[in-house]
Amino acid sequence: MVHLITSVKTLPVWAVSVLAAASYPPIPADLTTPVQQRLAINGPNAISIGWNTYEKLDQPCVQYGTSSDALTSEACSTSSVTYATSRTYSNAVTLTDLSPATTYYYKIVSTNSSVEHFFSLRVAGDTTPFAMNAVIDMGVYGADGYTIQMDETKRDTIPTIDPSLNHTTISQLANTVDDYEFIVHPGDFAYADDWYLKPKNIFDGEDAFQAILEQFYDQLSPISGRKAYMASPGNHEAACQETPYTTELCPTGQKNFTDFMTRFGKTMATAFPSTSAAEAARVNANKAQLLAKPPFWYSFEYGMLHFVMLDTETDFDDAPDGPGGSAGLDSGPFGTPNQQQEFLEADLASVDRTVTPWLLVGGHRPWYTTGGSGCTSCQAFFEPILYKYGVDLAILGHVHNSQRFQPVYNNTVDPNGMNDPSFPMYIVAGGAGNIEGLSAVGSNVSSNVFAYADDFSYAKISFLDKNNLQVDFIRSATGEVLDTSVLYKAHTQQFVVQ
Repeated sequence: MVHLITSVKTLPVWAVSVLAAASYPPIPADLTTPVQQRLAINGPNAISIGWNTYEKLDQPCVQYGTSSDALTSEACSTSSVTYATSRTYSNAVTLTDLSPATTYYYKIVSTNSSVEHFFSLRVAGDTTPFAMNAVIDMGVYGADGYTIQMDETKRDTIPTIDPSLNHTTISQLANTVDDYEFIVHPGDFAYADDWYLKPKNIFDGEDAFQAILEQFYDQLSPISGRKAYMASPGNHEAACQETPYTTELCPTGQKNFTDFMTRFGKTMATAFPSTSAAEAARVNANKAQLLAKPPFWYSFEYGMLHFVMLDTETDFDDAPDGPGGSAGLDSGPFGTPNQQQEFLEADLASVDRTVTPWLLVGGHRPWYTTGGSGCTSCQAFFEPILYKYGVDLAILGHVHNSQRFQPVYNNTVDPNGMNDPSFPMYIVAGGAGNIEGLSAVGSNVSSNVFAYADDFSYAKISFLDKNNLQVDFIRSATGEVLDTSVLYKAHTQQFVVQ
């Protein structure tokens, strides 16, 4: 009833006559049936497999091998955890000592599971071109989410997407599954905290919140069970709803990023050991491993890329979702004082550009954005660190559209533009689609060169070689390239400190 009091102001008068109707997926007869499957890069030559079940598993196991009919290896764990309001248990197993850049087949051990496959990660320093996708602010589709029209002929895809699912971004990720090698999703999954926007949920907020999570991660699993899906937090993971200063009224299990931690905490990486010949790099990488706090902040390496996930929600001065923060969500902290900053300093200092020339970061809230002010506390905390260590590209979301900016620092455009700038390039990739809709582009800012809010979209980042990186914004419904740009970086310094 507390949820009704805090949310009813947003609902039509007739909503009070609607019976509670949380749209839970059906529970399978075999409670060991894996659902909500998700992969993650966990370490050098290591992939973690996460999934949920409707009962606790004494020993979650995965069989795997390089042939679909010869799953000769098996990995197990004891990680099967839940929280107070969840119907399911999150399970996690890590496959180690994998051959690099190899197709592996796997089967989650159950009497009701199938053989799936993934491509193992490239070793740091592999200069083979590859692409990744950035998908942010993506919510559930259907009874508890948004509905759109779509070309019916696009439904017969590999991986197979539920025919009732009209989610153009997920469908486009399926249609192009051979065109990218992994996905980063820095924040805002499912939008379970928007349960009250559907009148049918008004008297059943606790169950509606959980039902949306189950629906969304089922909808995502054809992609996240095929491709490593790297997550970090957004504001919509924080609590049962975003009404400021009311999170103490949320049920146990629906506040303080509980589902996010339970779902992703055992699968994301910490930081990779350095393969640099420089001792200082190895020392800093080892320090970063100790300071990492997955799934909030961590890093990994993949071929030419060193990628760092940021937590723009908590664990820095005036963090929006932290205690006393502007969002009023009173979450965290999740590390010790200054732990995220110390991690970033150590991790970024460890990056040897002769091994991984490209240095990218991902986080949720942007500080450069059209149509409104960005996160000023995020800018004060993160921007000087990203500039100091020569970050090439920052991928952010939160604003529900697609945007690209010139390389910029302290609100000043780099005079070199896209030709070997010393300032980071920024993009916003928040247009994947959710119940809240798209954000208007609004007024322009001097550093912005592209903004799009006419339809759902996401970003594809292609590592062409050691010196050239291409960013494409893709219209989800059609696959049309809306904007393309190439960033050139000379990468002549082994360790960048500016």
